[in-house]
Amino acid sequence: MVAKGREASDLFPAVVKNVVSKNIEVKKLVYVYLVRYAEEQQDLALLSISTFQRALKDPNQLIRASALRVLSSIRVTMIVPIVMLAIKDAAADMSPYVRKTAAHAIPKLYSLDQDQKEELIQVLEKLLYDKTTLVVGSAVMAFEEVCPERIDLIHKNFRKLCSLLVDVDEWGQVVIINMLTRYARSQFTDPNLQDVDEDEESKRPFYEDENEVDEEQQEKRAPTLDPDHRLLLRSAKPLLQSRNAAVVLSVAQLYHHTAPRSEVHQVAKAMIRLLRSHREVQDIVLTSIAATATRRKVMFEPFLKSFFVRSSDATHIKLLKLEILTSLATESSVGIILRELQTYVAAHDPPFVAAAIQAIGRCASNIKEVTDTCLNGLVSLLSNKDQAVVAESVVVIKKLLQTQPSAHREIIIQMAKLVDSVTVPQARASILWLLGEYSERVPKIAPDVLRKMAKTFTSEEDIVKLQVMTLAVKLCLTNPKQTKLLCQYVLQLAKYDQNYDLRDRARFLRHIIFPADAESGGPTRLSKQAKKIFLAPKPAPVPESHFKDREQFQLGSLSHYINTKANGYQELPPFPLEAPDPKARDVETEPQVMEQAPLFTAKKVSSKKDSKFYSDTESPEDESEEDENSSDEDDDDDEEEEDSSSDKDEEEDDNEDEESSGLEEKLPKKVVKSNAKPKSDEEEEEDESDEDDSSSESVSDSDSEDESSEPSSVPKKQTRNAKPAKESTPVVKPKSNLDLLLDLDDVSPAFTPIMTPSLGGFLTPMSTPSSQVKTQLFPDIQPASAVISPNTTSELLNKINSSGLEIKYRFTRSPHLYSPSMASAELTFHNHGPDELTDIRVGEKPTSGGVSIHDFAPIPSLSPGSSLMGTIGVDFADSTQPVNFEIKIGSDRTYPVALKVPVGEVIRAVTMSEELFLKQQGGLRGMNENTAKLSLTKPCSDLKSLTNKILTVANLGVIPNSDSSTLRFAAQTLSSKSTVLVSLLSSDNQNLTITVNCEKMVIGSMLITQLKACLAD
Repeated sequence: MVAKGREASDLFPAVVKNVVSKNIEVKKLVYVYLVRYAEEQQDLALLSISTFQRALKDPNQLIRASALRVLSSIRVTMIVPIVMLAIKDAAADMSPYVRKTAAHAIPKLYSLDQDQKEELIQVLEKLLYDKTTLVVGSAVMAFEEVCPERIDLIHKNFRKLCSLLVDVDEWGQVVIINMLTRYARSQFTDPNLQDVDEDEESKRPFYEDENEVDEEQQEKRAPTLDPDHRLLLRSAKPLLQSRNAAVVLSVAQLYHHTAPRSEVHQVAKAMIRLLRSHREVQDIVLTSIAATATRRKVMFEPFLKSFFVRSSDATHIKLLKLEILTSLATESSVGIILRELQTYVAAHDPPFVAAAIQAIGRCASNIKEVTDTCLNGLVSLLSNKDQAVVAESVVVIKKLLQTQPSAHREIIIQMAKLVDSVTVPQARASILWLLGEYSERVPKIAPDVLRKMAKTFTSEEDIVKLQVMTLAVKLCLTNPKQTKLLCQYVLQLAKYDQNYDLRDRARFLRHIIFPADAESGGPTRLSKQAKKIFLAPKPAPVPESHFKDREQFQLGSLSHYINTKANGYQELPPFPLEAPDPKARDVETEPQVMEQAPLFTAKKVSSKKDSKFYSDTESPEDESEEDENSSDEDDDDDEEEEDSSSDKDEEEDDNEDEESSGLEEKLPKKVVKSNAKPKSDEEEEEDESDEDDSSSESVSDSDSEDESSEPSSVPKKQTRNAKPAKESTPVVKPKSNLDLLLDLDDVSPAFTPIMTPSLGGFLTPMSTPSSQVKTQLFPDIQPASAVISPNTTSELLNKINSSGLEIKYRFTRSPHLYSPSMASAELTFHNHGPDELTDIRVGEKPTSGGVSIHDFAPIPSLSPGSSLMGTIGVDFADSTQPVNFEIKIGSDRTYPVALKVPVGEVIRAVTMSEELFLKQQGGLRGMNENTAKLSLTKPCSDLKSLTNKILTVANLGVIPNSDSSTLRFAAQTLSSKSTVLVSLLSSDNQNLTITVNCEKMVIGSMLITQLKACLAD
């Protein structure tokens, strides 16, 4: 119930009782439930505090971790000391998983009681020193939540974090990289202070090979970085190949904010790869690219075609791609971009078309060489039938004409003629502004336009009225003889307008233009300077990207995406002018490592007995490390709610394999040989005692870890002279507390062939065919034969176009022998020509979209006047789109054909019980349900008379039902086996209600349309 999102808080008392259960599986489920509802039912959860405290000492690591998680989820200040003590104990636990849970509990306790900050920092400092990859990510997350300002805690761990970055789980990688980005900004100097400028960088050829650059130039270009700064960039670079989009974007923002300008281009290809992901990922990545492209054009220019808009893109994705294309436009690439933008203008998405026209205007403004070309293209759009296109073109042309108005008098005249036809307020206002600004270039047209606008002033939009008043004032100043009265009339109309902005503007303008009418009785200073005020030259607008001001936020963050500082956002610190002392990151050599290494080496080299003793095992210290790692794998099997633990465990297993293989290479050859046979003995022992010893071990480490658990019980001579597996006797060792940590479900080694009864013999298929999946999920759904096989034929190939060969087809509704997902079509070949036709066969077939064709048997010859039959199978992939392929005759004649399928032929009849039908129908509501009402021309006394009509249109199975006023039919789509349910309800003998429920919404919509058409006849 909890997993499905249902409310289960009422069951809290009953579930809490089971917290004392000795069954590990039950206890784990109870803890999962308690984590979910502990905060809501605090009083009842407090009653189990003693049980949780006992569970903190449980031998099983999962129980200890779950108990700590539940304890930290109870938000009651009374138990803060208990939780603090539990966190301290868990931080020193030998299991990495428990230490990771302790790190997760630290922010919870801090949010509950911030007075515990100093004690929590001490625990956190200990966790940050942890070298286990499972713990590091969680410890950094807790550091970011509790004390992000304590940068001194990172100094000693910086190099360790860089070295472990690749092995940490993906969630931890994102957290660590974001933290290290801020660390690098505060501890290293700006690498671009002495770097080349962006303009100089852009002079390089786009596809210049880095190896071809002169070494001297490369040395000049390469900035001098702090070794630790270089270590950070080098450690993060491999993560650009991560499958996780968040990890790739984190590395991209790290390079964007901290890397030298000459190295930032390395992240471009990885970011382009993310554009193949889901729509949500595309949105975030394109926003980041748009912000980056405003500063670094060269970075994405080689990938220009990746930003071309696809018809399947959502509108907001299209707009982002347009923004990027416009930002990347240069003199060399603007031709390609403009050709692409020209095709976008013909699209059927109004916001996208408007943005495409604006993008053309931006290209024309930024690149002077194409300004005239763009203007001519925009002027041609003024004759477009779409008013929205014309209006947007007018607005863009107005901005472009401000750059060089004297050279385009004809365009101003042409736009003045559009006043009568253009209805969009923004476009009409732009035309009036142009006429007022450049009225001296069209002295005869502007007064006439003002006269027309004065007539319709009261019915115009407010934005148009404001521009009419501005036009009247400017014309009154330049041509008072013709326009003075018109200006007074317009201002008088505006004086009594409902909009107070218009009324205020009218009074303001009247006092400036007509001071004699005012109370002052004479010209004022403003009226004397009226021409300088209204006719002053205005600079042309400079188009800028909307993403230019987002540089203040960290790339890829929520604040960057919404362009507003979000709650909890931490600003990036500026680079220091002088780098702090790098010695703060120097780490003293740990005494434990120095003691273990020579001790282990001495045992290998100095003493032969010791080397024999450790031939099958590793040192005790390594044994404890492997136990910890194997316990991590237990989490992989049993704890599904912890994110990304499986990836981390597999990486640790690979690392252990490399270490153990390297150890065997260093041992003497005799010792390595003696390891082989004892391994097989212990593998059999493990298989026999699978139920008793529930230790979960990975495939790669099962050999070495099994041996490390039993060296003391095997005599040295037996280890030296190992015997075959049958002669060896298993030695059972009692479980220790360390072994009980691994007391979870077993994982069988991959190299042990296990035959289960469910798999049968070697000839039994190992996987269920996809065509049977739906039937196995609902065993009561059985395929049924078609009740009616339609005789209607369609023409596939016309005899006139094919030298006399005519091909007709009909769908037989019988399963195709090659594949049950194919629709079987019967072909009839008839030779109407005078010549014999030879070698008739299928030519080129479709290779995409999931569509496949099984050819009909080739026809060696077809004599004149004769006919032959053939069968072709087509998998339409649950689509009604025509399938195009070729028919070949002989060696030189090829004819393209299109096989069209009615929607009723891409489904297959099935039968089921009435109860199952209603249950299936209840799960296919909402958008999966199509309903239509129909009135018959003649009353129908018996609904069953309509069955033949319905079965003729679609291959449906009749469902028996107890209601005489309802007909029910069922089918499944051929490819995906999606359920199709049809019900026909009659309220009287003439009015019908048709309902189609289908997982495939398109098929359901088309099917109900065909059923309506057939029943209406």
